[in-house]
Amino acid sequence: MDDEYAKLIRRMNPPRVVIENNTCKDATVIQVDSVNKHGILLEVVQVLTDLNLLITKAYISSDGGWFMDVFNVVDRDGNKIRDEGVINYIQKTLENDSFFLSPLRGSVGVMPSEEHTSIELAGTDRPGLLSEVCAVLADLHCNVVNAEIWTHNSRAAAVVHVTDASTGCAIEDPNRLSKIKVLLRNVLKGNNDLKTAKMTLSPPGVMHRERRLHQMMFDDRDYERNERAEHGRVVDKSLRPNVSVMNCIERDYTVITMRSKDRPKLLFDTLCTLTDMQYVVFHGVVHTGRTEAFQEYYIRHVDGLPISSEAEQERVMQCLEAAIERRASEGLELELCTEDRVGLLSDITRVFRENSLSIKRAEISTKSGKAEDTFYVTDVTGSAVDTKTIDAIRQEIGQSALRVKRNSWPLSNPPQETATSFLFSNLFKARTFQNF
Repeated sequence: MDDEYAKLIRRMNPPRVVIENNTCKDATVIQVDSVNKHGILLEVVQVLTDLNLLITKAYISSDGGWFMDVFNVVDRDGNKIRDEGVINYIQKTLENDSFFLSPLRGSVGVMPSEEHTSIELAGTDRPGLLSEVCAVLADLHCNVVNAEIWTHNSRAAAVVHVTDASTGCAIEDPNRLSKIKVLLRNVLKGNNDLKTAKMTLSPPGVMHRERRLHQMMFDDRDYERNERAEHGRVVDKSLRPNVSVMNCIERDYTVITMRSKDRPKLLFDTLCTLTDMQYVVFHGVVHTGRTEAFQEYYIRHVDGLPISSEAEQERVMQCLEAAIERRASEGLELELCTEDRVGLLSDITRVFRENSLSIKRAEISTKSGKAEDTFYVTDVTGSAVDTKTIDAIRQEIGQSALRVKRNSWPLSNPPQETATSFLFSNLFKARTFQNF
């Protein structure tokens, strides 16, 4: 009954999306007005980030039953969105009733779809873990067609899509799927850690891969600092995100402010965590500078109450720090582009392992028979990789196939920009394109 009532309200008040390029000189402005519901802000941001658009500014207001947000966006090259196809897609998607995404499931496991078998893995990180996983999959005649791997605070999570090496289709044999689960679970338990992989069946087609990775890491409590793993490493705490939580008693909100290094999908990552922790953003401002990003949100729990305890405030800060850090491009960025073949990923990760490289994050994809993979690597101690090691690896894999794309190791602290509280002074002002 509640669902039917929500559909009626939405039909009576259809969403309105305005996209224009004339108001702001250096960004496309997107205004979204819609009936409010829990998670809608994340869903809108997800649509934009899935198109590889960068959100440079955002003004969020969803108090009461209405959702009214403005986003300044640019493409990856920093230009306005001029492609009419992209503009029409955004407008039609956000104004379509079916744009509301399916709820996420909280399960981890192996399950075939029509095109591939989806494997979700979570466990304790260690040097060579991805290599061992890929070797097992290769031995089982599974071809990895795409995958994403995150590591953070000594925890690892991955969503891997595989096909049968002989047919190129999803693996459907229950006995074979069971064998894959058993062998991969053994790999994840290989270090005898008390925290072991959780693997259960999950239905296909209901998860956004990056949202799922956030959930998996959160469920694995990666937000808890592992002092033992950091022992011996030089950790510059000034490079960590700066997150503060305080209560605004006059307005009955909890105010969260975040300052961190700017990067793509940062807003999406923080909203994933707030949404999955059952918090609602009622007002907010996002602003990106040359090197830093500032986010400020006025939130309440879904029960309508602000955060009431210091313990929960501390937990929210830890979880948001983790959300920001999980996708941080730590280490040396290597890009692989070559003809795809069965066992390729196993061979590449074996070479990395034999040369004492640790994979901190990876994005694996296959397009038109080409493998297009990105790896973020450090040495096994978490330090910068020696140039001679990279030269040797490129010599073995192929100079043209593997190239160094970017070194994200900071040479010095980024310039500090002045952070001001955007919302305390502007929260309840009228908002238009002109004053945004």
